Amino acid sequence: MDRLDDFRPSGTRTDGESSLLALGRSGGAEHMRALILAYDFPPLVSVGGLRPYSWYRYLKQFGVEPTVVTRQWSNEHGSALDYVAASDAREMVVEASQFGTILRTPYEPSLSNRLLQRSRTRFQLIRRAITASYEVGQYLLPVGPRRELLLAARRFLREHGAEVILATGEPFVLFVYASQLSKEFGIPWIADYRDPWTHDRARLPWRISRAWNAMLETKFTASASAITTVSEFFGDLIATLIKGKPIHVIPNGYDPEAVSRARWVEQGREKLAIALVGTIYDAHRLESVLAACCKFLVRAREAPFELRFVGIDRQDEVQMMIESKYPALSPVATFFKKAPNAQVVETLASANAFVLFNSYAYVGTKIYDYLALRRRILLCFADDSQTRGARGVQYLNEGEKRRRRVQEDMIRSTRSGVVIRDEENLVETLADMYREFLESGRIACNSVGTEAYSREAHARSMAEVIRGVSRRECQHGGSPSGESAGR
Repeated sequence: MDRLDDFRPSGTRTDGESSLLALGRSGGAEHMRALILAYDFPPLVSVGGLRPYSWYRYLKQFGVEPTVVTRQWSNEHGSALDYVAASDAREMVVEASQFGTILRTPYEPSLSNRLLQRSRTRFQLIRRAITASYEVGQYLLPVGPRRELLLAARRFLREHGAEVILATGEPFVLFVYASQLSKEFGIPWIADYRDPWTHDRARLPWRISRAWNAMLETKFTASASAITTVSEFFGDLIATLIKGKPIHVIPNGYDPEAVSRARWVEQGREKLAIALVGTIYDAHRLESVLAACCKFLVRAREAPFELRFVGIDRQDEVQMMIESKYPALSPVATFFKKAPNAQVVETLASANAFVLFNSYAYVGTKIYDYLALRRRILLCFADDSQTRGARGVQYLNEGEKRRRRVQEDMIRSTRSGVVIRDEENLVETLADMYREFLESGRIACNSVGTEAYSREAHARSMAEVIRGVSRRECQHGGSPSGESAGR
């Protein structure tokens, strides 16, 4: 089985143009072929890469043979520097396995990225100007480091064709590439939104940039045969701009192979360990959680307790916060570096319970690993008024859409945790859990139905969307294989 922390698909790995010409349809006539444009992809440690990897890993068993076009990645730095590091190979690398094919294009950093590698603090104005020119120019002309994906996809379609093109964003320039390839080869395409495009205020803080991107999004997504996204919340946002397109919700999920390997990991019995993972946003009530843990330790003196931060994005800031405001937590706070998903899952599995910040309709990704590992989830918080702005005003036109309590509903329906009311309720819950831990040496979690959140199950849903798009194209007299158009 493939591991995300040592990603080498079983099968063949070759370099150069000749290897592309040698590719054949390994799945047989019963498999339709989908060309997938995905920028983030393993071995890069990125939540965004897990979604297209699951398609590569599982689509074939549901009748769709995937060919993924991505860039060459390494995990050499384990940080943002991996995004701007030049690839080792200067030619495209082709990896063929029993799951499908991966075309890894070479990557040469832009001048802006090369300056960033030299210094994070110098050349800032120059870097911003160059980056802005690429961000605008890439939508008008095939320029910038990402253009290699377009060129590789075009070469592949000329030689082999495909029934459907699937582009996942961001970066949303992949939607532009998919739209161009769809028109050029007569192949329908699907736009997959892992996050909103124009609606994301954090990514597009300026009104003029939002207007520019809204024009681009409307223009290029209009040619898509279908839209997929990760949640109903995002689907509703997209529908405010893109009219008349079928929008299918294909949620994220947990990696069943990573979870299966973590099954042997038992929750710890020496101390009550509470873990939280991933990105911490400004509106998350981290300080309320820290304060509650401090109060619990004061009331339960010398309690064997550990608070684990796994792969968080603001480690230095959180460490300083603990040392200056909550020094009682310093001896019990443990930090784990960012790591590939499979390694993170194994680290989480040894904890007794998990903290999940309440983001209401915004589901995120960490809840799926929590559900799969069957450790009690502490959703913080339900009734605290300051929680209601979780993630702040993040998206345009969100209105009351965010108020849906999707995370609460998931936890209640699977019986996988406790919805914590406020800070004091968390103190009480920790005290109850500590008594349970002393009595049994573990924290029970008798969850049900969590297998429905597997990425394998969701790949089946994506395969159905792909087949539906291909069928509609055939009914309208299209040429879904694209082979005649490409030759």
